[in-house]
Amino acid sequence: MQNAVILINTDKGQVKAVAERLADVEGISEVYSTCGRYDLVAIARTRDFESLAELVTERLNAVEGIRDTETLNAMQVHSRHDLETMFSVGW
Repeated sequence: MQNAVILINTDKGQVKAVAERLADVEGISEVYSTCGRYDLVAIARTRDFESLAELVTERLNAVEGIRDTETLNAMQVHSRHDLETMFSVGW
């Protein structure tokens, strides 16, 4: 499985519309509107790197209203929840 964080800036006034379009794109599991440097953050989850590449270079390019993106490919998952579950003694 390949996971990525995609940072997105939209055309002016297009945040909600782009978020709704992205939520329907296969491979995008979550979309968050944010404040700060980026308008949206999308979480991508695909079966392999080739699927992720196709998502980023083809499917996202087809979404109207996206001005630019920056994709952060996840290397490892570090989650406090996972660690606490793994070392839990069942209290």
